[in-house]
Amino acid sequence: MLIKELWRYPVKSMAGEQLDAADITEHGIAGDRIIQVRNARGRILSARTRPDLLRHKAEVKENGEVLVDGRPWDAKDVALDIEKAAGAGTRLVRSDADDRFDVLPLLVMTDGAFAAVGYDRRRFRPNLVLGGVEGLAERQWEGARLRIGKAIIGMDDLRARCIMTTFDPDSGNQDLNVLRRVQREFGGVLGLNSYIVTPGRIAVGNPVELIPRTWAARRCRLSGSRPGLVWQAERPGLDRNQP
Repeated sequence: MLIKELWRYPVKSMAGEQLDAADITEHGIAGDRIIQVRNARGRILSARTRPDLLRHKAEVKENGEVLVDGRPWDAKDVALDIEKAAGAGTRLVRSDADDRFDVLPLLVMTDGAFAAVGYDRRRFRPNLVLGGVEGLAERQWEGARLRIGKAIIGMDDLRARCIMTTFDPDSGNQDLNVLRRVQREFGGVLGLNSYIVTPGRIAVGNPVELIPRTWAARRCRLSGSRPGLVWQAERPGLDRNQP
């Protein structure tokens, strides 16, 4: 098993960028979702209710500058585009607060799951795509961990999929049958909500070792928590039930 793809989404709800390598910290992939669309009250708006945001693309340059459709993220014409896509009074805000993640800092998916579902993987917005995984094996990985070099990633639970999967990443056209099929054939869940146990640098092609959940479950029992809540046990200062 190896890393097949790495994805980062510098602006939450916009199209992301593929990476050859990335540093992963306790907050996920460095530079991921560091800018968000917020309304006048500071509330994050996402493509669940503002799907036109998906038509814009964000990237981080080598010098750390974030671009939206090739322009500096804080440019005036970008601000106009954001209001057009998300509504009057909305704006881009740079923040590393934990509310920028819907659940946990990483989403892990596999080539086996993508082959089974058959849709463009960009609809599902993974951070890591693992190759060499047969079928729906990932559905047995809740509570397990991944070792990638010095980095260790914990996998909490399966990700419940939402309306964002119904929007074509290129045309923006909506197909509700995508989500209906995911709900009907896959129980509404695909991919794994994941967190970082040990930071490190990872790259496409790196071998990945699966650490069985029995090990993680044993550690949970010793710490007084239960499997599936390792992240809460190890990260007590953060709340995974984010708005």
